[in-house]
Amino acid sequence: MNQIERVLEQARQIQVRLTRVIQEGETDIKYQEGRFWMAKLDEDQGSIDSGLQQVKTLREKPLHLVAAVKLYKSLKDLSFHFNTYNTMSCFCALIGDLAPELELWTDPIFYKLYLLSLAQGKSLEIKTPTKEKKPEVKEKKP
Repeated sequence: MNQIERVLEQARQIQVRLTRVIQEGETDIKYQEGRFWMAKLDEDQGSIDSGLQQVKTLREKPLHLVAAVKLYKSLKDLSFHFNTYNTMSCFCALIGDLAPELELWTDPIFYKLYLLSLAQGKSLEIKTPTKEKKPEVKEKKP
């Protein structure tokens, strides 16, 4: 969780820098395209905030499946967006290695090692409920 939190904080710093670069006109982006990227960066801010909140929840309750799924969704969205930013020549210098690192923490590590095992554990709890036998009541015929 510490490493995921670190990656989310790095994503926040890069998101702020990208926003500043676009707003200050330091890139060769047209107005309409800038508005599009600003909208994506706003979505990223929501994903980062949500992800950090879910990390906090998972630290308190490590077996909280809903928080784990929400964190995975946030990481997946950020990974997709940062990989997209990385393909743009004006953004790739700011993104650096964070896009592949986000992707690494999202799928191979968090999804496969944490979320799947947590979901499988919850699945086993559902499949094997404790059954209580009720005593049979015999009815007498009049």
